Amino acid sequence: MPENRYPAMNLPSRGQLSVSVRSLGEFLPLQDATVTLRATGVEGSPLEVLTTDISGQTPTIDLPAPSLEYSLEPTDNQPYSEYTIQVEREGFTPFTVKGIQVFPNTLALQDAELAVQRTTTPAENLLVIPPNTLFGEFPPKIPEAEIKPEPPPTGYVVLDYPVIPEFIIVHDGVPDDASAPNYYVPYRDYVKNVASCEIYSTWPAATIRANVLAISSFALNRIFTEWYRGKGKNFNITTSTAFDQKYVHQRNIYKEVSQVVDEVFANYISRPGIRQPLFTQYCDGNRVQCPNWMTQWGSKTLGDQGLPALDILRHFYGSDVYLNTANQISGVPSSFPGYNLQVGSSSAPVRTIQEQLNAISNNYPAIPKLRSDGIFGQLTKEAVETFQKVFNLPVTGIVDYPTWYKISDIYVAVKRLAELQ
Repeated sequence: MPENRYPAMNLPSRGQLSVSVRSLGEFLPLQDATVTLRATGVEGSPLEVLTTDISGQTPTIDLPAPSLEYSLEPTDNQPYSEYTIQVEREGFTPFTVKGIQVFPNTLALQDAELAVQRTTTPAENLLVIPPNTLFGEFPPKIPEAEIKPEPPPTGYVVLDYPVIPEFIIVHDGVPDDASAPNYYVPYRDYVKNVASCEIYSTWPAATIRANVLAISSFALNRIFTEWYRGKGKNFNITTSTAFDQKYVHQRNIYKEVSQVVDEVFANYISRPGIRQPLFTQYCDGNRVQCPNWMTQWGSKTLGDQGLPALDILRHFYGSDVYLNTANQISGVPSSFPGYNLQVGSSSAPVRTIQEQLNAISNNYPAIPKLRSDGIFGQLTKEAVETFQKVFNLPVTGIVDYPTWYKISDIYVAVKRLAELQ
């Protein structure tokens, strides 16, 4: 494979990058952090030096990126440009990320969590992002049976039906590597991370949706069947592509991927008569072939032809598969009411959202404080719009399904940390 370290300023297309900075373990945005941006592997002056705002965010900046065509067909040309950021703020340990991947016509999102500076803290934390699995060399998936034996009643967690977990425990290595760390990752963040590692954000929306559903079903099958727990392991899934799906802790994701995950995270693929989520194995379909599995490049071709996500999945897994929805989402205070909340709405769910936004605004003061009266007026709309902007949702001022559960997630995070203090 050729070395494709592009001189960033000579690339023909443009992508975007936004960085969000928080304090590690506190879910507090860090204002006035300095983010120094360079092209990875290119010496010289920084491309940009950015400062975070009251919500801990940098401005969204346009950056050079390779030709769009490189990500639309298998090629030896690197389809993304790579950037390095160094994040600094007084009183915190600097954090450097190398290899942030920026595709043309898409928005890359990089979170940076800074640890409080202590005398025993290393001088700097460093993350190096490996290549996307479609471009780099990674072990192919070892085939497994589609239907797994379900755990006995004496298992760790006995589920009568699939549940969307609040967290998934990710083992950063092969299953038997006892030295590898485990990460407790919010479930939606895990799916966003894997999709950003394994497909391209420039692909058709239906293709991204089909791949996200396959990634989710694979992970939920591991959890539901207690595949690793039943073998005496203390994790749910690994980062090894030979066994599971690629996950790179703290790597950048993409807005286009994030919004799809927020829309479909409670869905999974089912087969009639089978209680467990479908064990949706897949491969790239270019360097590795896998009959009866989905191929990622094949899903791209079908998306180009205008097929919706379910038809793409049925093409590979069979005409009998269908989409199921989990009845339970762990860790949320209350479920989506089943209808959108917007200006003119008046109900108990509106009061719930107002109370949750008020709690979130203690950490994110750009969100205005609200009167918890259950009436969705203009100020509530403005608070929702600010929340959506800060957390990379479509800015509509309407509390739809994705916005409801994102508010729920952030509310639980800030409430849990407030209780610990």
